[in-house]
Amino acid sequence: MVRPAVKRNVVSHMVSAHGLSQRRACRLVGLNLSTWQYKSTKRAMTGLRERIVELSGERRRFGYRRLHILLLREGWTVNHKAVHRIYREEGLQVRKRKRKRIGPVDRQPIELPERVNERWSMDFVSDGLSNGRRFRTLNIVDDFSRECPVIEVDTSLPGTRVVRVLERLSETRGLPKAIVVDNGPELISKALDEWAYRNGVRLHFIEPGKPVQNAFVESFNGKFRDECLNEHWFTSLADARRTIEAWRIDYNTWRPHSALAYATPQEFASRHQGHAPDDVTTAPKNIYHAAELSS
Repeated sequence: MVRPAVKRNVVSHMVSAHGLSQRRACRLVGLNLSTWQYKSTKRAMTGLRERIVELSGERRRFGYRRLHILLLREGWTVNHKAVHRIYREEGLQVRKRKRKRIGPVDRQPIELPERVNERWSMDFVSDGLSNGRRFRTLNIVDDFSRECPVIEVDTSLPGTRVVRVLERLSETRGLPKAIVVDNGPELISKALDEWAYRNGVRLHFIEPGKPVQNAFVESFNGKFRDECLNEHWFTSLADARRTIEAWRIDYNTWRPHSALAYATPQEFASRHQGHAPDDVTTAPKNIYHAAELSS
């Protein structure tokens, strides 16, 4: 099927090159005369187009929906359809990562917490520096608000180090009733077990080989790798810590979260706590981009 835009080009050629009248050329091509004579009244939206391209350059792994939310925050009056059209015209589509195929299994609904700090999830992620040296991150996520209170970065994170991180969080945030973890050696260690018993925190171990049972932190890990680890070249451990911490604050305070109706995790948490967490007032809007420029 020939699109109207192509037919308009054919009619234009027939009129200019062969001297046919507009009416006759349209009849031959099968294009309505009013369609040929129509003049678009759409705004050029040059400024909006430039801003979408600029935002897409800053947030390379954001799709048009999240870019639309950022534009609304900046005061633009535009709907998601216009953003999507410009997004496609500029060729800004995010390349999807290929995912490993998983065999069909019976999926069980995950029990959801009902308040902030009721349940956390915890897991490790590994990456490397530019010199080939490996480092690990300990990621902790609040399953209710999707906040990430800490990402601990180091070359080694044994059970005793995990305990120190949790002790630090207990002083600034309090502790949950339960923490969902896998069966890694650091998480089944005697040090973590004793700490949990002493503080009345239940460690909920998932079944071996079933990371879907720790879905909240696994989802966070995917975003963390896609938007932070895969986007940066870390020259040192200090550089990795600085960039990852900037991304964590940006994730909590500025990045729209689709599971929270595109609110940020800390906006969502503040609505359910009656007060805004500390990072909301201290973090500038574009802290992640500013950290990239300064590094």
